[in-house]
Amino acid sequence: LALKVSANSVYGFTGALNGRLPCLQISASVTSFGRKMIEQTVQEVEKKYTKDNNYGADATVIYGDTDSVMVNFGVKTLEDAMRLGQEAADYVTTKFVSPIKLEFEKVYFPYLLINKKRYAGLYWTRTETYDKLDTTGLETVRRDNCPLVPLVLDTCLKMMLIDQNVQGAMEYTKGVIADLLQNKIDLSMLVITKQLSKTDYAGKQAHVELAERMRKRDAGSAPQLGDRVPFVIIMGAKNARTYEKAEDPIYVLDNNLPIDVNYYVEHQLTNPLTRIFEPILGSKVSTLFKGKHTRTIHVSAPTTGALAKFMVKKNTCLGCKTPLKKEDQNKAVCKHCEDRLPEIYVRNMDTMRELEMRYSRLWAECQRCQGSINNEVVCTNSDCPIFYMRKKAQKDTEEQARVIERFDYSW
Repeated sequence: LALKVSANSVYGFTGALNGRLPCLQISASVTSFGRKMIEQTVQEVEKKYTKDNNYGADATVIYGDTDSVMVNFGVKTLEDAMRLGQEAADYVTTKFVSPIKLEFEKVYFPYLLINKKRYAGLYWTRTETYDKLDTTGLETVRRDNCPLVPLVLDTCLKMMLIDQNVQGAMEYTKGVIADLLQNKIDLSMLVITKQLSKTDYAGKQAHVELAERMRKRDAGSAPQLGDRVPFVIIMGAKNARTYEKAEDPIYVLDNNLPIDVNYYVEHQLTNPLTRIFEPILGSKVSTLFKGKHTRTIHVSAPTTGALAKFMVKKNTCLGCKTPLKKEDQNKAVCKHCEDRLPEIYVRNMDTMRELEMRYSRLWAECQRCQGSINNEVVCTNSDCPIFYMRKKAQKDTEEQARVIERFDYSW
């Protein structure tokens, strides 16, 4: 371990051109020795562990990284894999110059190898139970995606690797895509955040352009240099660029702007999901993004914009959804649904109670987070999904309260 740490340190400060001791020849020699040892490991393992040497299968090195190799011994049980892994590590160590040692670290079972530096698997160091679901290079840990992406990927990987239920993972994915297209996914799951590190990018960036628009609206609350800028992608004009469709999530909630759900399917979900499903499904992976689950689309009606100025919003009957006449705009139901008025009132009051309970739970969670259950919540953390959930719950509760006000209690 000391040799490995020393080699990494030498590579680090000699490989940096702007460092204190730049010397590319030394850093290249470190990687060269590492590569030579990996190649030697591959040769020794594949030479010794063969059927000709009375082993059950020919061992194959399926992946080699900067400081590790992964070997498929062709065995059926974890016990055999761990035994052969330890045996191979001890054997290869005898071929290295002392005191260099090759250590057996873990067994992946099952193992999903996508490509270089992208893989996932159940991590085993003992046969009784797995240690964790280990992922490398996948979008489960990256911050430049909306929260929906790591949630869907993590759930699918658990179903595929832990439950070994590929069909269930496919159905779950189709359900999420259907909910997204029908505008049933909470806005907090669609928020993307990027740091405003500079304003003079070579090309136009979504978060930079949005920060400038927010500065024109209200300079006092606009993001400053160094802040993380949250945004969602909304529907825009035909052929509009992504940076033109980026918008502040709070502004979207206040004005009921429609989300560009196709952007999230095509640019956020498609590539990550294709990467984990393609090794299993092959060409059939396209069925996740096409089919009957994608045929129903719901688009919110915006309250701002050029066309909105010429639109007149009319109340509809809370029973049959028929537009009410001009003289009945303040009523709750049309004349055909007056007999059902008590039933409709109770149903709307149940909805109101559910919304109030949701808002109360989110408010209490924010109070606990800030350390006081007596003071008003003043949090504006735009990186927190609860923040947008609370704002959405507040807006829904206020809208439902206006619906309740339409009822005439004379009955």
